[in-house]
Amino acid sequence: MVAVWHQRIHRLKQVIEEDIARGDYYGLVLKVGRGGEVVLEEAFGAADAEGARPLATDDVFSIFSVTKAFTNILILKAIEEGRFALTTRVSELLPEFTGAPRDRATIYHLLTHTAGMPGVWTPKPGMYLDRLDDLYQAVIEHVHGVVEPGSRCDYSPLVNHVLMGMILVRHDPQGRDYRTLLHEDLFAPLGMDSTSMGLRPDLRDRHVKPDMRGTVPIKHLSRDLPGDHALFESPHTESPHVGCASSTGDLWRFAEMLRRGGELGGVRILSPTMIRLARQVHTGDMPNELYRAAHLRAGWEVAPACMGLGFNVRGTRIVPHQLGTLTSPETFGNYGAGSTLLWVDPELDVSFAACSAGVMTQTANIMRFQKLSDLVVSAMI
Repeated sequence: MVAVWHQRIHRLKQVIEEDIARGDYYGLVLKVGRGGEVVLEEAFGAADAEGARPLATDDVFSIFSVTKAFTNILILKAIEEGRFALTTRVSELLPEFTGAPRDRATIYHLLTHTAGMPGVWTPKPGMYLDRLDDLYQAVIEHVHGVVEPGSRCDYSPLVNHVLMGMILVRHDPQGRDYRTLLHEDLFAPLGMDSTSMGLRPDLRDRHVKPDMRGTVPIKHLSRDLPGDHALFESPHTESPHVGCASSTGDLWRFAEMLRRGGELGGVRILSPTMIRLARQVHTGDMPNELYRAAHLRAGWEVAPACMGLGFNVRGTRIVPHQLGTLTSPETFGNYGAGSTLLWVDPELDVSFAACSAGVMTQTANIMRFQKLSDLVVSAMI
């Protein structure tokens, strides 16, 4: 069976090249498959504003919040192993997590971004963001509940995944640190050889240094290296919300595992039952409070959050959406600040992964990836 109408794929390439020529972003690496068959894998543009270094398909990017997807999957895996449940209160696993109403938050609330805490970018101004222990202590001391868990969807840029990262470390039967746990339980089994927590030294030569272009509201300080965003260049970073580096090819392998119901290459990470539950919308009509202001500034309708268990879900409403408007309602995935996206459409059997250079603003990035996602889906026949 022919999986793609190639004229539409040519149009997709043309649109990406037009975006880059216009200066929307510097370059992009894209990989798309249908039914496990790769239909497009290509690098466009450059790694920098000057165009001095053309992108390659095996380049390694700082993937920002796509890191959260890995944390989410390990939490779901631990649930399937019976170590705790979706309904387990965070305070039962982390006794320091006290004080109402946050002490009533559960693992389910963390995954769905409904834990009742504000969506802060840093728990304490000016702090280093590159060590799990420090991040956890700062969250415990400085980030408190403001509404009852389950009553509002505040996308959590940092806090929820710091808590989940610490839960995984504290309750790991083998007593491993977070970096080792990620590698041994996820990256190595899936053959994600170009993915690491922190920038592994052997990946440095392929790393596309992130250019924030003034789009990110905080600094990502590292105690190891100088620079406003040095966290993304240190091999010692341990930040469960934002600290991973990966390639588009590896992210596509991760997406393929999800498309196949939790298994890839004979290795099972999750059950199909868990994947089906995770890709459903669990936040009803609640908006995503982090994006409400951005939507209003753009003159858009305030869209529902459409959060699954750690995934963004397309949902049924036709609103501006990174996962497209032509994709199926249960299309699910994860994104990283203005640059990175992976998604799976279970109905169309499509897997998509993209990493780009030159970080875009929230609304511009939504429209960029909506356009590219719709072009991909329109090419499927």
